[in-house]
Formats: sequence, C-alpha cells, structure tokens
Amino acid sequence: MDVIIERACGLDVHKDNITACIMTSEGKEVQTFSTKTIFLLKLLDWIKENNCTHVAMESTSVYWKPIVNLLESEGIEFLVVNAQHMKALPGRKTDVKDAEWIAQLLRHGLLKASFIPNRNQRELRELVRYRRSIIEERARQLNRIQKVLEGANIKLGSVVSDIKGVSSLDMLRAISHGEDDPEKLANFARGTLKKKKEELELALRGYIQQHQRLMLKTILTHIDFLTNQIEMLDQEVANRVSSYKEDVERLDSIPGIATRMAEQILSEIGTDVGNQFPTAAHLCSWAALVPGHNESAGKRKSSKSKKGNKYLKSALTEAAQSVRGSKNYLGALYRRTAGRKGKSKAAIVVAHAMLRIAYYLLTRKEMYVDLGEDYFDKQRQESIVRHSVRRLENLGYSVSITEAS
Repeated sequence: MDVIIERACGLDVHKDNITACIMTSEGKEVQTFSTKTIFLLKLLDWIKENNCTHVAMESTSVYWKPIVNLLESEGIEFLVVNAQHMKALPGRKTDVKDAEWIAQLLRHGLLKASFIPNRNQRELRELVRYRRSIIEERARQLNRIQKVLEGANIKLGSVVSDIKGVSSLDMLRAISHGEDDPEKLANFARGTLKKKKEELELALRGYIQQHQRLMLKTILTHIDFLTNQIEMLDQEVANRVSSYKEDVERLDSIPGIATRMAEQILSEIGTDVGNQFPTAAHLCSWAALVPGHNESAGKRKSSKSKKGNKYLKSALTEAAQSVRGSKNYLGALYRRTAGRKGKSKAAIVVAHAMLRIAYYLLTRKEMYVDLGEDYFDKQRQESIVRHSVRRLENLGYSVSITEAS
C-alpha cells in the first residue's frame, strides 16, 4: 500500500492515560501520557517536535475533547475515528498495539474521520443538549405531581387538560400552602376553565395530609427552578444562533419543527451542512434514519438501523409524531406509512423526510413549500379510480366516469 501521510501519530485515548505512537519512514516511537493538562501539553510538544502533520485517535465517551481542543488551537489536523472501523487483529489486543495500528492505518489513508464540528458549534450543541435534558426533567417532575395527587384522592388531571397551566399551578400552590377548601381552590380557575367550577370542586375534594403538601411544595419549587434555567438557556442559545437567524427560520417553516427544534437541528448538523455531507442521503445515514445493510450469500438479514446521532434522531422522531394528524404532505406520509408498517416505522420515515427537507433548505437557501395532503393521491390517481370502480361494481353498481370540466 502507498504511504499517503509521511509522519502520522496514533492515539489510544482512555480516561486516565493516552498511549501514543508516532510512525515515520525511519521507524516508530511509542510513549504513554497522563490525561492531566500538563501532560497533554507535553504530548502536544512531542507531536510538534516530531513534525507530525496528522493525528488520529480512538476514544470512547468524551475523553477525546481535551486533546481535540489542544490540537485545534495549534492547527494540527486530527481525526476522531470509530473503533468499529479499525479493529485490531483478535488475540493481539493491547493499548500499544492499538496505537501502532491507528498510526499505520493513518499513514496509508485508510481511516474515516467522525464528524467533529468546530469549537463554537460543540459548545452550542452542549448547551442545547443540556437544555433538552432539563426540559425532560421538568416533564418527569410534572408526572410526579400526578402521582402525589392520586395519593391524596385529588383528580385535578381528570378535569384540566394541562396540569402545568396557570390555573392548575395556582391551585397546586394553594394546596401546598395549606388550603383545602374545594370551593376556594376552584376559584383559581381562569378563562374557559371557569365553566368547569362544579367539576373542579368535586375533583379537588380529597384527603390531603402534611406529607402531600410537603411533596407538592418541593416539586413545585424544583419546577420553578428548572423553568428559570430553561429560560436562561433559551436566551443563551438564541444569542449564539442570532447570526444564523435565516437558517432557523427556514427550518421553522417545516411542519412539526418549531424554533427550539430548529436550534437543536442546527446545533447537531451545523450550518455548513453542504460541505460536511455531500448529499442528503449521507446526512440521513449519519443520523441513523435509514435501514441497515446486511446481506450475505443473496440473503437479506436484519435491516435494523445502525447507531447514529441519538439526540438528532430522537428529536426528529418526536417532531414526526406531532404531524400525524396534520393536513399536509408530512401528515399524509405518516398516515400512509402507519397503515402499512405501524406507527413506530411511520415516525422514522417522516423523521427521515424532515431531515432530507432540512438538508435541501439549508443548502439551497430556500423556505419550505408544502406538496399538499393530496400529493400521494395525485400520484396514484389512475390506480385509485380503477380500485374505486372495481369495488363499486363488486357491490352491484354500474359505474361510468367522466372528467369534471
């Protein structure tokens, strides 16, 4: 095999130590470094002293981040590679062998780098992912309120549509502070909920003990704290994506995708998506929104999708679920697929379509134009007519069809 890179360095990265191998035409040199910052700087100096132009590393979890930050600041080209792409020979597994194998593959240009965005996008991605985890935690706390209320024989959730609404939270805070008169609690109702005062009084009549009051007060305090944190993160994320406002608006034009979801998509795939992913198919494959390929001897085996970007996949799947009743192209696609393959696969199909649409909107700098709920019907118009006529004739009717003028 031809040597593509003359001076290459391979790193096998772990939590507490790094095994490094520099391979050149003169030979190889192996050293082990601690992951503390002072030793990482020594590793960087050692790489520069040997005039290494490329560094490749295999790492699990987030242990690659400190090294990438240093290499990025020095302008040294790096690759973070998937361990599955470069397995060493079985029976000869050591950290030194791994580092040598990485350096050898790098020299011959046989490594495929994982997508590592620039530092600004990595920070934005970290913020958005953390915001999502806090939103999920707040949802768990709201579910916990339901359990506490059930323990007190209070059926508030059976009357109000949203237990985190203003009226509901006012009632819950009053309960946590000692109020147990159903009539007074029902008076906190606002808007259309006032029409349900009698139902509210019945639902709010229970057996509230000091334990339930303490639980409600603690949970509501936690929810208020989480809400403040989410608002703070919303502002920080909005400031960081302010220079990409047009891209956010383009993604926001897709049904099922609101501003927060658009920010999450941008944080995961970046704004320069056309250079990072040659086609929309590459992007969907990276996000694991396509079936797996597993065929041998002419037999197709399990087509379970591979592991991809779980944050992007889960967010798009959630967005796909929200359009299942919509009167548009994506809603029609969901219902059409769900009838044949089930709701879970329909969500993946629509998520795949959303990501393809996002790719084209970002690369072409266009706004979303819906194809219409009747898109699939128009494509199969002749087939639908024949099928409908056949069904009517089987029921004993004589059918003649003329086109409307």
